[in-house]
Amino acid sequence: MLLDLAEWLAKDYRGFNVFTYITLRAVLATMTALTISFVFGPRVIRWLSEKKIGQSVRTDGPQTHLVKSGTPTMGGALILISMSISTLLWADLSNRFVWIILIVTLGYGAVGWVDDWRKVVYRNPDGLSARSKFFWQSVIGLIAAIYLAFSISAPNNEKVVQLFFQWVGSGFTLELPSKIDLIVPFFKSVSYPLGIFGFIVLSYLVIVGTSNAVNLTDGLDGLAIMPTVMVGAALGIFTYVAGNAVFSKYLLLPHIPGAGELAVFCGALAGAGLGFLWFNAYPAEVFMGDVGALALGAALGAVAIVARQEIVLFIMGGVFVAETLSVMLQVGWFKYTKKRYGAGRRILLMAPLHHHFEQTGWKETQVVVRFWIITILLVLFGLSTLKIR
Repeated sequence: MLLDLAEWLAKDYRGFNVFTYITLRAVLATMTALTISFVFGPRVIRWLSEKKIGQSVRTDGPQTHLVKSGTPTMGGALILISMSISTLLWADLSNRFVWIILIVTLGYGAVGWVDDWRKVVYRNPDGLSARSKFFWQSVIGLIAAIYLAFSISAPNNEKVVQLFFQWVGSGFTLELPSKIDLIVPFFKSVSYPLGIFGFIVLSYLVIVGTSNAVNLTDGLDGLAIMPTVMVGAALGIFTYVAGNAVFSKYLLLPHIPGAGELAVFCGALAGAGLGFLWFNAYPAEVFMGDVGALALGAALGAVAIVARQEIVLFIMGGVFVAETLSVMLQVGWFKYTKKRYGAGRRILLMAPLHHHFEQTGWKETQVVVRFWIITILLVLFGLSTLKIR
């Protein structure tokens, strides 16, 4: 929006050309989202408190968490509002990648909103049923995966439609350029051809999986939002490189025209996340809820797909991966041992992983900060793949 205004003003005042630089707009998007969060954060928290939209704490969890009961939740709406407004202000709105990422983010946010609203307002402990939640996550994720399969290989939406119908008309045998191959980091020319079906399946799993992984991690004050900010900011660098013909060629990465504009979105995500952390830091004044966790996870997954960095996302989001695996292993082992021995056994003291460390004696703030430190190391390791090839 403001880019169009700057381009119009630049016809008479050349100084406005500076706003055409993605890097500047990414910084401004970060600052704008941060400011919006700071300004409207207290009002959102006050409104949530007035509506008695408070967190219900599981009784079988750590006893130290019982004091959190009643803390306003659904604060993830503040993140989505700040991020969306900032993106719409500073991004190039003619860019197709900006719109698909926004649609995925807000779509998953809507699913999380319905789930939270039913749990908190209607006092339905089940919220949106697991089957319904997974269904809508799958619908949005699958549509995004199909669109991205052709959008990454096409210069515009008209060509996307043409490629899609060519694929259907060919009996689903049409092959697309190597841009949709799975890139293996640390190697100059190692990538695995996925084909269109393979790309769609992988993209679907990345979007849905990352969404739920962030949601599982969101169990302690500030635990999920800071890793999300760090991973999102790092992905912004990858998208900028992918969208730049010179940098992508030099760093041996596929050139995805238009992908660089997602650096603005990632900047807005980082700013909104940091603004939310101001209120979510221990002791939290507000929780993000599913409306924030599901949306942010899906956003990270979708951005990583456009940047062609699915494996790097897996590395940088190692905390999210560990949290998810801890739940899968705990549940799987419990069911197996119950069926085999008649009584379920546990691998961890409590799942997800952050609760296990709490049960061993770590304080909540120790768990959070140490997980942040691990994420910093993993993000730096992921960024090193840009050059170490």
